[in-house]
Amino acid sequence: MQRYLLIALGGALGSVARYWVGSTISSRVGMRFPYGTLVVNLTACVVIGFALTYMGNRLEINPAWRFLVAVGFIGAYSTFSTFEWETLSTLRAGAFSLAALYAGGSVVLGLVATWSGMALAEAIS
Repeated sequence: MQRYLLIALGGALGSVARYWVGSTISSRVGMRFPYGTLVVNLTACVVIGFALTYMGNRLEINPAWRFLVAVGFIGAYSTFSTFEWETLSTLRAGAFSLAALYAGGSVVLGLVATWSGMALAEAIS
């Protein structure tokens, strides 16, 4: 039960942080280009890369922090960082074809899925 509470706490903090960072950036530089989302995604990549590596190298750190930071906070802040972490981990394991399939498939199928959702919403509106 503790892990779910830690994930929920991290998720609440991550979603608020995402809104704050995204809206602050967008209000300062405009919304013509999604700078806010770009900053959120890139900072999430830095945080997940640091957090998972640091916690993985430090056995004395309570594993519960992984649920709070990586799963909860970063999961709510941006899932893009998880996508990047998994792709990089697959590359580092030497599975280059699998990493390319995952990255390419995620982008192409994600666009198709988004388009499908938009088309469905337009069809029933």
